[in-house]
Amino acid sequence: MVYMDLPSGRVLIELAPGHAPNHAANIRALAREGYYDGAAIVRAQENYVVQWGRPEDSPRPIRTGRATLPAEFDRDRSGAPTFTPIPDSDTYASEVGFSAGFPAARDGQRVWLAHCYGMVGAGRDLAPDSGGGAELYVVIGQAPRHLDRNVTLVGRVLQGMELLSIMKRGTGDLGFYKTPAERTPIQHIGVVADLPEGQRVRLEALRTDSPTFRALVDSRRTRRESWFVRPTGHINVCNVPLPVRARR
Repeated sequence: MVYMDLPSGRVLIELAPGHAPNHAANIRALAREGYYDGAAIVRAQENYVVQWGRPEDSPRPIRTGRATLPAEFDRDRSGAPTFTPIPDSDTYASEVGFSAGFPAARDGQRVWLAHCYGMVGAGRDLAPDSGGGAELYVVIGQAPRHLDRNVTLVGRVLQGMELLSIMKRGTGDLGFYKTPAERTPIQHIGVVADLPEGQRVRLEALRTDSPTFRALVDSRRTRRESWFVRPTGHINVCNVPLPVRARR
């Protein structure tokens, strides 16, 4: 995990080296060299994403990390983390489910992560290899699945989404802030494993390849509470909650 300290609190992000190993390693390298310190939330687009990075008026050279990387939009199924499918069909892929705890999809021999709420991606320009993790975004709205296999997803927010989802929406194009005063400063982004033992937040996430998780999916597919008049019997992969709790 990496953590992002904002004036309002701390955000914890679990990286996905099983799907984007080079980006995950690069984000850790950038964090450890202090590249993100003094960066800012630069964009908040309604029902879409919140994005952060170094604004053009606050550049910093990259020393140990890399500015760009080859895209890791998807990967071969062989050697990929365990994939646990859900039984429902999907608009964007022949099969969807969870891979190493992350919402994922697969088609033929390829598997990729899905743009669900709380997923974190590496921003890029037009060229597929123009991103690398120097700029990151998190999905704060309805799942923009059309971005699947077009952007490298690098992880997910495990704690602190409420600090990001309430960001004041930008008034510029695509939700970018027009003035520096509108931005939210990032105090520090670091690697959780580098913190002293007593400062680490330990979390547990339910294994998505477990019988307990399969029972959870089934309970969400057909809601049996008395409030529901017509339980649907189906569920979208982005509507399956992943239980996360503080480790005792």
